[in-house]
Order: sequence, then C-alpha cells, then structure tokens
Amino acid sequence: MNIMNQPNKKLSIGEASTEEILSIFDGLDPVNLEFMMSRWKGAEIQTSHPLNGLLDATRWYGKQFVSTDHVHPLLFVDSNNNIFKVAPNPLAMKSALRFPILKSRSLNPIFRFLTLLSKTKISQARVRMMEYRQKVSATMIYDNLPINDIFRKIDDDTVLGLMDCKYVSSPFFFVLRRERLI
Repeated sequence: MNIMNQPNKKLSIGEASTEEILSIFDGLDPVNLEFMMSRWKGAEIQTSHPLNGLLDATRWYGKQFVSTDHVHPLLFVDSNNNIFKVAPNPLAMKSALRFPILKSRSLNPIFRFLTLLSKTKISQARVRMMEYRQKVSATMIYDNLPINDIFRKIDDDTVLGLMDCKYVSSPFFFVLRRERLI
C-alpha cells in the first residue's frame, strides 16, 4: 500500500489486503478527541471489502468533527464542488452491501441525486475514546447505524480510519487528511 501525503497533492491510495492494512493500523499510534476536531478530506483504501467503490461513486468528500457530540460523518461534494452534509441511510447501507451492482459507474447520477436528497444540517455522529485492537483511540459512533470508525495517526494531519460495521465481518479502510481552513 502506498499512502502519499504531501501538501497540495491528492491522496494516492493503493490496493492492499485486509491483513496488510490491519498490520499497519495496529502499528500506528492512537489519537485523542481534540486531535480529530477539524474537517477532513477522505479517500478509500481498496481491499476486498464489499463497500469498496461506493464512496467514490457517490462523490464522498470526507468527515467533519465540530465537537465530541457533533460530528458530520458523511460530507459529499456536488457538481459545483460545494461540500454538503448527508444523513446516513441504513437501507442504502444494507443495499450497497447486498447488491454490488449498485456501485456501477452507470448508476452514479442516481446515487448523486439520492445523496442530494439526504442533505442535513444536523449532526449524525459523536466521537469518544474507545478501545479497539488493544489501543484506546478516538472513535466516531454513528447515531443511526451500527458502525464505529476508529482512527490511528499516520502524521499530524493524516489518520488511517477503520470502519467496524455490525453487518460485515471484515473492516473497511480509509484515509483522512486534515484540511487547514483559513
């Protein structure tokens, strides 16, 4: 796996096995709650996870941590490059896991339209310190989905995220890069 993290460059994420990413994840330091307070741009890590490709197909942007009780777990970008917040949809999540065809590029316009319909201004998650794989680290807890995202530090502006979902036995991986907003 190659994680390129240079200022003004796009995150370049390679493909790796779940075991390879878990090994990297386990070797990284935990992060505290204060560290996560920011807006973050995200990128999927390609493994054999059934959700791989879904975030890209829907133009996922990243996450925003406003406070410990106010987290926006799903930021997306519209056709004008405006960032907006989306409420997670349990039915959409289960459908994406069950029907891989939904990630087809031909369906992207439909997903983008449905994503726009799910806009919200209301926080959809919170963040707490929790233990996962023998380390206590900042963990985002979705309000309406059985999902926790656990974060480990790559550097001062980059974290490796692991999505632990009740519906899937293997974790989903992503990288977040902190935005330095002026």
